[in-house]
Amino acid sequence: MINLEYISHSEQDTMDFAKNLASKLSVGDIIVLNGDLGAGKTKFTEGFLSYFNLEQEISSPTFTIVNEYDAKDLKIFHFDVYRLSDVDEFYAIGGEEYFNSGICIVEWGKIIQDALPPEYIEINISVQNENERIFNISTYGKKYDSFF
Repeated sequence: MINLEYISHSEQDTMDFAKNLASKLSVGDIIVLNGDLGAGKTKFTEGFLSYFNLEQEISSPTFTIVNEYDAKDLKIFHFDVYRLSDVDEFYAIGGEEYFNSGICIVEWGKIIQDALPPEYIEINISVQNENERIFNISTYGKKYDSFF
């Protein structure tokens, strides 16, 4: 397990950080994003998708639970599990079946923590001021130790 801190000074910093991380991931990788409303979870996802030339496709999955994006050689699943009352609802929609089908980005992932596989990246975002965000990054499993 690795614990790191990254400070973003702008939306562009957040997007660049996410784009860089996207360049290292492949099918089966999972990113869990936690943070208050407006912390930058969707901006992170926009930057992530930009690596795959999908930044124009982004929409918040708040009302659909998951949005699916088709990149050139893989799928990206963007979850927003905020509206789920517990992990059982995630299992009921077959959520865990997505984990090996593409790259998964899960907003509000603490809600489904019991469903997460042993290896994933968790990013907790806190707002410092209008432009600055602190990203506390934790890796679970050894797979991601060399990514940061």
